Amino acid sequence: MFVCLGNICRSPLAQGIFAELVHKAGLDEHIEVASSGVGGWHVGEKPDARMRKTAKHHGISLESQRAQQLSDEDFVYYDYIYAMDRSVERDALLMARRKGCEDKVVRFSRYDPDPHTFEVPDPYFSDNFEAVYTIVDRTCRAILEALVRQYRLVPAT
Repeated sequence: MFVCLGNICRSPLAQGIFAELVHKAGLDEHIEVASSGVGGWHVGEKPDARMRKTAKHHGISLESQRAQQLSDEDFVYYDYIYAMDRSVERDALLMARRKGCEDKVVRFSRYDPDPHTFEVPDPYFSDNFEAVYTIVDRTCRAILEALVRQYRLVPAT
């Protein structure tokens, strides 16, 4: 599960990109992909129109997604909770402690091949959607590679 603040920009983009990568790799039966936000401000809303437009430009549709809030149950259900920045990581860790699942929370940028990226910037106010797309795309690719190696995943036949 990919997590950002309100689940309308960064985490739905990561969900869309990662789901597409998983599908193209033939790993749908092995990997379930979702996203949420630590805040509930946008629950039920579509991703931000600017993020949907950016994703669509790159062949990724976010149209079926609706914002949801991270829940205690998510820490039990999902193997990894990828936090988009430090504040989201901190909030997710506070929630994870209630379930004893702190080890599931990982900062998304830990997998970014660019060693200078420490978190995914929130494009909501800065309007840097294309830059965020670039970061999220390369990092999703690295995460998938790591999961395939770690779990020795092979495509379904």
